[in-house]
Amino acid sequence: MIMRNIPNIITILRILLIPLFVAAFYMQAELNKFLAAALFTIAALSDWADGYLARRLDCVTPFGTFLDPVADKLIVVVALVMLVEEHASLWIAVPAMIIIGREIIMSGLREWMSSIGLSKIVEVSFIGKIKTWMQMVSIIILMLSNEEHLLLMNSGLLILYISAALALYSMSVYVLLAWNATKNSFY
Repeated sequence: MIMRNIPNIITILRILLIPLFVAAFYMQAELNKFLAAALFTIAALSDWADGYLARRLDCVTPFGTFLDPVADKLIVVVALVMLVEEHASLWIAVPAMIIIGREIIMSGLREWMSSIGLSKIVEVSFIGKIKTWMQMVSIIILMLSNEEHLLLMNSGLLILYISAALALYSMSVYVLLAWNATKNSFY
């Protein structure tokens, strides 16, 4: 029974890392951003680990299927909000708005599709996984960079913009699939 819960425990631990990550980001210490980036990296790697273990141990559960993407969205949204506040830059605010807006729209779309028995239409795709990993990599880079490290900052921004573009693309695909599956219900 405990083996079946290991992936879910890892996911819950990822959520519990969020307050530690936030505290590290804002603490008044020389290496605070490095510590925050390290905690965020652990959370990002745990996303891979819980999914791998769930599949490897054949213990995918409905609770884990629900909680894993919620944990990802929570930590990414929290990190993006902190980065927008930290840098106070339109260059970070725009992709952050796109990514956060997409997540809100997708949550609503998934809830709607599930309520009408069509949840398979909006299951996570490979492009969605790439988008999530690119967001996480960009956040780690942006946490470690500042205006003095322009190359690092620009690299993080480029990856963030690519992930925002992937967010828009994947959302468009999901919305189109949902539209085609339900267009008769609009008339």
